[in-house]
Amino acid sequence: MATGNNTKRYETPNHPYQGERIAQEGDMLGRYGLKNKEELWRAQSELRNYRREARRLIGEAQGDLEVAEAAGEEFLARLRRYGILSEGNDISRVLGLDVTDILERRLQTVVYRTGLASTPEQARQFVVHGHVTVDGARVTRPSKMVEVAEADAIEFDGTSPLSDDLHPERAEGQE
Repeated sequence: MATGNNTKRYETPNHPYQGERIAQEGDMLGRYGLKNKEELWRAQSELRNYRREARRLIGEAQGDLEVAEAAGEEFLARLRRYGILSEGNDISRVLGLDVTDILERRLQTVVYRTGLASTPEQARQFVVHGHVTVDGARVTRPSKMVEVAEADAIEFDGTSPLSDDLHPERAEGQE
């Protein structure tokens, strides 16, 4: 499916006014410092697509997980590269993934988890304002999915005032 500039990359909930779901979404927005529900819905749609692909592969292999894994080798390699699946997990694990597995791999969340920022909101601000680099390249998109290999290469830009250890906005206790 080709996605042009005018194509929505997420699905909205079928029932817009469900109190319990709205409360859960609000909790997720706060926990991950998301700007709006669209970002959450994009992650949910991405997860839905992963599950759909896993079901398709398992269905084509008529339930044989080894055949399904061989057919979906690139798909599983991508999920492992991004840290969504662990090395030992098989394709059936994709069906048990949660939206938090996707949200944990966003640059904004990784910056917060590594201690470069004291809150998810501050992590988002640091990324958007161009203070964060990944492998030496400045990234200003908080939704960027971070590969496992890139996670250790996230740091403050050398030209950023935040690269100074004594900067007042630096997270407490950071080297």
